[in-house]
Amino acid sequence: MNRSVDFVIPILIAVLTISAWWILNRPNEEPAWPTRIQGFCFSPMRAAQDPNQKRFPTLEDIDADLALLAGRTHAVRTYSVENSLGEIPRLAAKHRLNVTLGAWIGPDLKANESELTLLREVLAKGYRNLVRVIVGNEAILRKDVSVDQMIDYLERIRRITYLPVSTAEPWHVWLKNPQLVEHVDFITIHLLPYWEGVPLDQAVDYAVRRYNQVKTAYPDKPIIIGEVGWPSNGRRNRGAEASLANQTRFLRRFLAVAESEHYVYYVMEAFDQLWKLKTEGATGTYWGVYNVAREPKFTFTEPVVRIPQWRELAGLSVVMGVLLLTFLYRDSATLSKRGKGFLALITYAISTAAVWIVYDYTSQYMTLATMIVGVLLLIGGLGVIVLLMAEAHEWAESVWLRRWRRPFPLRSVPDDRLPFVSVHVPAYNEPPELLRETLDGLAALDYPHFEVLVIDNNTKDPAVWEPVRDHCARLGERFRFFHVDPLSGYKAGALNFALRHTDPRAEVVAVIDADYIVRPQWLRHLVPAFLDPEVAIVQAPQDYRDADQNAFKAMCMAEYRGFFHLGMVTRNERNAIIQHGTMTMIRRQALDAVGGWAEWCITEDAELGLRLFEAGHKALYIPCTYGQGLMPDTFADFRKQRYRWAYGAVRILLHHRHELLGLRSTSLTLGQRYHFIAGWLPWLADGFNLLFNLVALAWSVAMVMAPDTVTPPYMSIALVPLVLFLFKLSKSLFLYRRRVTATLRQSLAAGFAGLALSHTIARAMFAGLVTGKLGFFRTPKLAQAPAMVRALADAREEALLAFAFLLAAVAVMQRPDAFMLDVRIWVAVLVVQTIPYLATVLVSLLSTWTQLSADLIGPMSDMDCRDANGVDQPVIWEA
Repeated sequence: MNRSVDFVIPILIAVLTISAWWILNRPNEEPAWPTRIQGFCFSPMRAAQDPNQKRFPTLEDIDADLALLAGRTHAVRTYSVENSLGEIPRLAAKHRLNVTLGAWIGPDLKANESELTLLREVLAKGYRNLVRVIVGNEAILRKDVSVDQMIDYLERIRRITYLPVSTAEPWHVWLKNPQLVEHVDFITIHLLPYWEGVPLDQAVDYAVRRYNQVKTAYPDKPIIIGEVGWPSNGRRNRGAEASLANQTRFLRRFLAVAESEHYVYYVMEAFDQLWKLKTEGATGTYWGVYNVAREPKFTFTEPVVRIPQWRELAGLSVVMGVLLLTFLYRDSATLSKRGKGFLALITYAISTAAVWIVYDYTSQYMTLATMIVGVLLLIGGLGVIVLLMAEAHEWAESVWLRRWRRPFPLRSVPDDRLPFVSVHVPAYNEPPELLRETLDGLAALDYPHFEVLVIDNNTKDPAVWEPVRDHCARLGERFRFFHVDPLSGYKAGALNFALRHTDPRAEVVAVIDADYIVRPQWLRHLVPAFLDPEVAIVQAPQDYRDADQNAFKAMCMAEYRGFFHLGMVTRNERNAIIQHGTMTMIRRQALDAVGGWAEWCITEDAELGLRLFEAGHKALYIPCTYGQGLMPDTFADFRKQRYRWAYGAVRILLHHRHELLGLRSTSLTLGQRYHFIAGWLPWLADGFNLLFNLVALAWSVAMVMAPDTVTPPYMSIALVPLVLFLFKLSKSLFLYRRRVTATLRQSLAAGFAGLALSHTIARAMFAGLVTGKLGFFRTPKLAQAPAMVRALADAREEALLAFAFLLAAVAVMQRPDAFMLDVRIWVAVLVVQTIPYLATVLVSLLSTWTQLSADLIGPMSDMDCRDANGVDQPVIWEA
């Protein structure tokens, strides 16, 4: 039955996926394109040509373009007579095309005079296919010249030609400047509803209304529509979406009205113009009816489909989804139908989004810059897909397991069958009263055969270590104390020293930190797991007893709980837990066989666990509280601890990369490789997010400094970090409420504390990649809370980055196009990226308010063993 579910669910989701593509791409009937239109705006620039760089088309290029348009239009409108463009009237005559001749007017008065001189020379040739002259194109709108200057230019040309003369401006410029109308023979208006943010369905009516408004204002002047069109790609302008389907719909609808009303118009424009990217942004490139390769961009008579290639894209998204799902389903025998359905839904959504984003990005013209950016985005996109899949997989397995694969029943074992245990307690400069509590807890263990070795390494002050030595002597012969100075290797060095002095009878080595108070049943309950000869590690969670001291510690407690009650539980299902250096037990023989603790590694516990997996051993994780320690007292110490963990994770990944990637033969299973790589992906993602943030700030500065040339990133790409943030937030809140059984306040507090560590983890990721050595630092306990000024100083990097992002968001909103959707989405990205940095500042400040009650967050109960649905299991004793 379960095997059939593996096929039925993906098929159902695939059908839904294809149906969604079909619904979004249903064909729409539109009026047919006329056999021959009134006119095209004509700029014959090819891909590598740019009039601003004085790179003009050859006469052959122009002739070929005119030949293509012959029979499809009555006329063309030009914009300049510079260089080869002055030959357009002569070449157009060969193809029986009329020409509205244009002269470019800009802010350079000397260049304007040169352009007018060339215009006179062309007019002097008396081409019969010239029908009118347009001096300047939106020059008044751009404020390149004043109205009076434009009137002067117009009058000078009117005096030398019998052809009607005008200038071209948007409709509202004519309404504002009636004096200009007195010096033209006709009015040339531009009707471009896209630039005014008019939605497509209202655009044609809007254009007609503006045409009639000008006609009513100046009834005695002929009106020519000098530009009318819609872009096929680019930015969304309020309600106006730039797309190929919308370009098709608008033009075909407008042309039907224009033909019935007998308008004289010029469609904007014949060919896409790549050179406009620098002056008009990406949108300015895509107004052509034909692309830069001179191919028609849309159908002229067939029904309009939003994405003509939707069938191929739908098929590709399904294939991609199936491949991803096959990987996730290959080891999902214990996952329920709901869990498999959730994974299928997420997988198909991710694959569909990925296919659409790639399609959307590659729909633009590829330059060297866009190709480089595209490759980087592809690499980043693959990382996002892997991260989302890993997060979704953990979500599913945390909530929708039908049964645990590796249940841990408690077994009653006679004392004479229980192995001898050597408990190691490494200590460095720990307060004596703290260690005495720890040792008293060990003395109360309900276990027949054990010893305790306390290794104090490198503590200089005898007043700190001698009271501990004396206390061990009072506790009896089971307790042995060693003060070693100097001793290299930090904690791993101390543990290796203890290993060399361990009782030969010991079959199991247990390790606890110096601040942990264990429960009497710890060894009695968990050591029997070693009766299975394949088990080398038995791990209980880290837990803490001081969460009730203040709100900061309650928040930290909630943040810790997620890993030990979610991540470790799902890892245990595939024998892939991360060993941590307290509340852990290791088979002595296995520990000796792999060479003991690695003194090169700052996280020697996790590294040892991986080596034992490589050697083919098993590990068990029991998510029940058997001992409790102390949390860091300040945020500075909290982040130091996490920095060490993250740094060590990177060093482990690098050191064991051949084993994890299967390049070196080991006993690692695919599930273990998956968890050790995917499990640390969120931390790696924090590192890459820092890179993204630095690029985002640089991009934002460029947007502010050069608003005319630097536009926001593609909207589909800018949405990715927002979606990723919301997905991770939803997952965290859901799992905390469902599996950790945390309250909403505790769930939010845990998420906030986790966000506050993002920048610390990011820095640790990069440090781990480029440095090979990090000095060990003990996480201080019972430290004095820092002053508020110190707390701000501890978070100064994050505070500066938060300020930079907020300043960038405010500055970007000052752009003239701040009303556009893509700008606002980019501002939203900047604001969201600010949240982790602000969280750091606030949590750091919170750590100074030691009088703030923990009740604001709420107490968390001890961790109990639970089944897959979060229901407490009864204790099962096996004889």
